[in-house]
Amino acid sequence: MTKSAEKPTICLIIPPSIFLLDERVFISVGILKIAAVLEREHYPVDVLDLSGVENYEAVIEDHINNSPARIFGVTSTTPQMPATARIARLIRKLVPEGRLILGGPHATLVHSAFKKESIEGKKGRGTVAMDSILALYDVAVVGDGEDAIFEAIAENPSQIVDANDRTSRLFLTNQRYDSLPFPARHLIDIDSYHYFIEGHRTTSLIAQLGCPFECGFCGGRQSPMLRNIRMRSMDSIIEEMRHIHVTYGHTGFMFHDDELNVNPKMIELMTKIVDLQKELGVDFRLRGFVKAELFNDRQAEVMMKAGFRWLLTGFESGDRRILTNINKKATREDNSRAVQIAKKQGLKVKALMSIGHPGESEESVMATRDWLLEAEPEDFDVTIITTYPGTPYYDFAVPHPEKHGIWVYTYKKTGDKLYSLEVDYNEVADYYKGDPDGGYKSYVYTDHLSQNDLVDLRDFVERDVRDRLEIPFYAGSPSIRYEHSMGQFGKQLPPNILRRSGGGAHEKLPVS
Repeated sequence: MTKSAEKPTICLIIPPSIFLLDERVFISVGILKIAAVLEREHYPVDVLDLSGVENYEAVIEDHINNSPARIFGVTSTTPQMPATARIARLIRKLVPEGRLILGGPHATLVHSAFKKESIEGKKGRGTVAMDSILALYDVAVVGDGEDAIFEAIAENPSQIVDANDRTSRLFLTNQRYDSLPFPARHLIDIDSYHYFIEGHRTTSLIAQLGCPFECGFCGGRQSPMLRNIRMRSMDSIIEEMRHIHVTYGHTGFMFHDDELNVNPKMIELMTKIVDLQKELGVDFRLRGFVKAELFNDRQAEVMMKAGFRWLLTGFESGDRRILTNINKKATREDNSRAVQIAKKQGLKVKALMSIGHPGESEESVMATRDWLLEAEPEDFDVTIITTYPGTPYYDFAVPHPEKHGIWVYTYKKTGDKLYSLEVDYNEVADYYKGDPDGGYKSYVYTDHLSQNDLVDLRDFVERDVRDRLEIPFYAGSPSIRYEHSMGQFGKQLPPNILRRSGGGAHEKLPVS
């Protein structure tokens, strides 16, 4: 009997992101890291990748009927939670004796809010949100999951496995992070993902974890896992890029690090990426995030040489008061300078903008439009802010003194307020990005703008700036439909929605 046969099969699930225009763009790297550490310890692992699958519950049902797995681990962001909750309820119905584990950003951020309330002796909406998780799942893994997963699958685990504490042995150090195996990309159908940078087939990569900044709208500002930077060695990053190219043929890489240029050795890393391309005899095309006020000419120059062609930056607003209210640190001038530096080196910029912050008014939204027209980024998006658990907007909000179900966040330096509606994250996802031409809903408002005002202004800015700068709207891909009887998706070539480890071969989902 092999080592893998002695251990239980673990089924890891990537839920759909039905709020996105196209789900088969960026792979979910985090859960594939969990799969990799389980494989290294000889656990057989199934990965169900439900990204872009319209009738994902049918996949779950077929898999359960044909798999020995009785331990199910699901990763989820907050916008994915309605689909994630449906998956959990279905598994609970079909496998009452099974163990359900929830990990990922939502559980981590909710637990941060819950922990804050517990320390303060309060029972607020963070506690309510945590209770809703524990009502659906046997175990919640919060924080880094690579070591915590083994506690979650052990006999008689704690209901909360807390790896989001810097004093915990489960919290990843730089050394531990560097020692982990690369994400188990072989357990998904990587060929079914379709993202390209200038014609180069591209996949996702994470070189470092965490962001130290304190933007008021940003998730994880109270979470050590997301606040503390953890870095791999440059050799590890280069080796992963080499592995991806040699194994899958990719010459494009999307870096999902929060801010590449918080790394003091970023220029050295770019030089090593140049050297890798010379060694392999290929040209890479790269895309990633930078922090505007830290960006400089030297960084732009070496990023261009390394193959970067697109940069993304959360400029957020073109209004000076809003930039103060969100604690962005970067000024309007910093933001303009960053775009100019990029353009000078031939780098394209996607400007990530948001509205609905404390003190937002028609004037401030128009200032954002005007800045976009002045800066002329090659692409942009404008989203309406949402008060996620783990953001200061959520964690430091208080109940409205007169209106039930309304929470009020006040930025102390200016006194500007943001009002947010209570959201059941197990049921609601339409507060997030949808159809960029009229598909948004707002769950926040300010003293100057109603929910409908924010939606109308967002849609106007989107249309007006795209029209003036001649930037086309993005057209997504239709959802894939899984067919029980055929084990494939409609008339397309059948991408594997399930891959297995433990037996050597990577199999399609067996069907009856």
